[in-house]
Order: sequence, then C-alpha cells, then structure tokens
Amino acid sequence: MHLLILIFGIVLLPKATTLKCYECVGSESCTGTEKECPSKGFQCAVMRIASYEVGAKVADRHMRSCVGAEQCTEGTVNFGITKTAITSKCCTADLCNIQPAPEPNNPIPNGRKCYNCNGKTCTETLNCEGDEDHCISAIVSAGGENKIMKGCASSQMCPNVSAGDIIPAFEGQVICCQGNFCNSASITRTRLLLLVAPLVSAAILS
Repeated sequence: MHLLILIFGIVLLPKATTLKCYECVGSESCTGTEKECPSKGFQCAVMRIASYEVGAKVADRHMRSCVGAEQCTEGTVNFGITKTAITSKCCTADLCNIQPAPEPNNPIPNGRKCYNCNGKTCTETLNCEGDEDHCISAIVSAGGENKIMKGCASSQMCPNVSAGDIIPAFEGQVICCQGNFCNSASITRTRLLLLVAPLVSAAILS
C-alpha cells in the first residue's frame, strides 16, 4: 500500500508543480527576480523588442517572464519611418530563460504593398518586408489629438488573431487586413498590442 502511494506521488508531483522563471525588463543580461509561474501551462520566456527609425535602431529592450504559450511569438509592425521587431525564445525548465532572445533578421521586401501615412495623407506606398503579410491601420491618441498610422504587420502582431490577446498597451483603434492596399478602410477594432507601444510612441513624439 505504501509503495503504491509513493509511486502515485512520483507520477503526479510533476503535474502539480509550476516553473520558476527570471523576471526583468532592461538590458540583454538582466535577470531580475525569480518568479513562480501561476499555472502549469506557462513557460519561461525572454523577449526582445527592437525599435527603429529610418532604418536605424533607437531602442533594444529585453524582457524575461512567465508567459502563456500563445505569447511565444515574433514578428514586426512597420509604419515606414518607424518599425518595431519582436523576437522571443521560450523554454520549459526552471530558470531556463537566461539566454538572450535572438537579434531580428534583416528583412527583404516580400512583394506585398500597403498604404502608408505622411502627415495627414495616407496614400503613399509601403513595401512590406520579411513575414509582414498583413496591412495595418491604427488611430492613436496623443496630447489630445488623434493620429492615423498605416503600414505593414506580421500576422502574429495583429489584434484579430490569438497572439493579439497580449496585454493592451493603451486605448486606441486598430485593424489588420490581408491583400495589397487593403488598409484604406475605416478602423473599427479597439485593441492595440503592448508590443506596438514603443513603435507608436516613437512615431508620435518624432
């Protein structure tokens, strides 16, 4: 009887435990504190958010934390002058998120085209790059004014797919669509990704 209890305990114990992951936001080498994930379905992750202006990198932020499997994603949001690229690396062992996330690839044009804004005019052409297979339109509010932004995005970064349920950054309106120049329509959705925030903020303040 005691042997059976021991065997069941050994078998069931791993299912009851959750991972411990590093949690921090900062440089490539930050480790911060150790955090126990809230449930068995979470993984340890390190994410890299690189922001660019006119092709030059202006920010390179690293985050380590527990995340759901659907948040282990990567992609880009490209508004022409400004762009944000996200890479991530997820793992399923205690404190395994010590290695940095990879550097974003150097993308090349993929043949897709979307509308882009220059001031209040949103009729310019933007050549999408890499895995940017959607067009995106966004309205953001800054300083009491609304600003329209249009460009290209990877499907993983769009709010109408599962990866879009990452924590919203701020109130705004955004929509993604597929097809060349499909982002001429009005915007009706009301969710904007946390990962888009550095890009949008840079564009508004520039």
